[in-house]
Amino acid sequence: MFVLAELKDNVRIAPELFNLKLPEAIKDEVNRKLANKVLLNVGLCIALKDIIKLGDSIILPGDGASHTEVHFRYIVFRPMIGDVITGKIRSCSREGVHVTLGFFDDILIPPSALQHPSRFEEAEQAWVWEYPLEDGKKHDLYMDIGENIKFRVSGEVFEESSPIGPPDQEAASTSATTTDTNKTPYRIVAAINESGLGLLSWWVTQSQEDEEGEEEQEAEEEEEMDEED
Repeated sequence: MFVLAELKDNVRIAPELFNLKLPEAIKDEVNRKLANKVLLNVGLCIALKDIIKLGDSIILPGDGASHTEVHFRYIVFRPMIGDVITGKIRSCSREGVHVTLGFFDDILIPPSALQHPSRFEEAEQAWVWEYPLEDGKKHDLYMDIGENIKFRVSGEVFEESSPIGPPDQEAASTSATTTDTNKTPYRIVAAINESGLGLLSWWVTQSQEDEEGEEEQEAEEEEEMDEED
């Protein structure tokens, strides 16, 4: 779920930070720039792991700050396709089930990837798995907000989200900028349409029922043996 990304950047250290040791100042500046930011085709940056190499520091004309080329490793959130992760349901809509990990909210389980058959309840604003029973009837299992849910990562989408449009064309640029800035730079597509995935409470209940059934069967077998003796 977390990976190490090797990155390179030219880090600017302001004069007021010259009292700090260079690696310490660079660490603070790199974390300030990257922590909780999404890098295109890299992932969500979490924290600096270590500095691999520091280049020579230079001061540019007209700028009192130092500039240093830095090679470093950064801890990045980018789960692999197929990874199984547990999160919490943040909300439900006709688009699907929206899941959060606490530090990352842009996870969507689309309707096609839910347990089948499922339906969306407008009044409850929740998806419902119509679990088939042995007698042919169905039992409604609601996917409520705040429930723990286990899902499999099935895809990822990166999008550039910087504003577009020339500043002198306000009418034209307003709609373009609004649309682009509302894009999610990194989102995960997930699925729960296989056994063992979905709300944790579903499978806990089922395993308890299975255990109770096995215990009952063992008790019946013991009774039969006693009667034979």
